[in-house]
Amino acid sequence: MKLSLVTVVYNAQDSIGQCIESVINQNYPNLEYIIVDGGSTDNTLNIINQYRQHIHILVSEPDKGIYDAMNKGIRLATGQIVGMLNADDRFADNGVLRSVAAAFEQYDAEALYGDIDIIGPQQQIIRKWRSGACTANSFNSGFMPPHPTFYCKRDLFEKFGFYSLDYGSAADFELMLRFMHLNKIRSFYLNKVMVKMLTGGVSSKSFKNRINAWRFDLKAMRKNGVTLPLFALILKPIRKLIQFI
Repeated sequence: MKLSLVTVVYNAQDSIGQCIESVINQNYPNLEYIIVDGGSTDNTLNIINQYRQHIHILVSEPDKGIYDAMNKGIRLATGQIVGMLNADDRFADNGVLRSVAAAFEQYDAEALYGDIDIIGPQQQIIRKWRSGACTANSFNSGFMPPHPTFYCKRDLFEKFGFYSLDYGSAADFELMLRFMHLNKIRSFYLNKVMVKMLTGGVSSKSFKNRINAWRFDLKAMRKNGVTLPLFALILKPIRKLIQFI
């Protein structure tokens, strides 16, 4: 089974090398690695080019943001399965992609997700995000799989659409809602820490950003058939808070 992995990056010279090395170290032979750079102005491209022999496709050009860049990468992908690894993140161990491929083959899944550890600048674990299995009503109670662990069949994007730029920083949440909740694809929970994710996402950088994120979350819930979107919106951050260590 061929996997396509997309890394989108813009001015991430401090983390992109570690991200790429975690991909190179994966114990999976049938991998297509795609990097979409938004036209970085720091040393990011020089670092990427040090690993050029391990990168199957490299694009560097201005884009409309992270989800536009992800859409570019997905359209370039040729694998049956597509996943994302952001420039600030890295795989938790060297066998993640082998576990992903095995789960897709064994469980006839259309999508898969797992767990992540959110880490601080000193590599300390700040939060353990443990997803649990998704049921028919999970999204109605504020459930959200960690997007850095989300892998799905490439043809789902043609069936149900790509990342929508109308949902700001909640575009990943909206896509998973659309695929898993609205269209009820077959998903599988891989009970494994797949990614070490650096803390400090765009949606949480300021109170204004957090308000905007809630607004986009609510819009996504209403669009994709969450039964009580305001109730789910309240529960969503509570589910996150109880996972801090």
